[in-house]
Amino acid sequence: MTDPTRIVHIVDDDEAIRQSIGFLLRKGGYAVRTYPAGTPFLKAVTRETRGCVLLDVRMPDLDGLEVQARLAQSGITLPVIMLTGHGDVTLAVRAIKAGAIEFLEKPFERTALLAAIETALAHAARTNREQLAAVEARIRLAALTPRERDVLDGMVLGRPNKLIAFDLDIATRTVEVHRANLMDKLAARSLSDVLRIAFAAGLGDDPVDPG
Repeated sequence: MTDPTRIVHIVDDDEAIRQSIGFLLRKGGYAVRTYPAGTPFLKAVTRETRGCVLLDVRMPDLDGLEVQARLAQSGITLPVIMLTGHGDVTLAVRAIKAGAIEFLEKPFERTALLAAIETALAHAARTNREQLAAVEARIRLAALTPRERDVLDGMVLGRPNKLIAFDLDIATRTVEVHRANLMDKLAARSLSDVLRIAFAAGLGDDPVDPG
């Protein structure tokens, strides 16, 4: 059975490159998917696709930077390792700024390629964990009542109970009750737990110091 955390997608119009890299990676225990151009690759992948991508910069239908941009537009978070035979520094800078994990110039060293792939797959694993945490957090928040969400919003802003009560025009004791109820629903033992769940779900920009 293919390990979805060890899949490498090779997108390169050079068949010899696809075959040689594919052979090397399969010997190293990776699952390999190959594509002769950007268009068939984009048609094949979805947000659920796992692994990382070795993406050639210069291809006849879509260049690697365009493929990279379309992945981002589609919400596909596969880590990208950009490949080029031209040593174009400008392209390298653009690729890295657009989120590429690494930029390798052909011909590249075997060790450099494998190191880049391991870095990309580790990045993918972290991203997958964060996405799962975000989904779980949003599910938990969905159980809150509208007023409990209002109180949570105040907590995320770092406001004390009295100020939350003032903002919502309710009694401080009522805020305390809502706060206790939402902590129970979120299975949170402390304010720090509440904030971690809230931030995982996308509330707020930066963690607030609970002290």
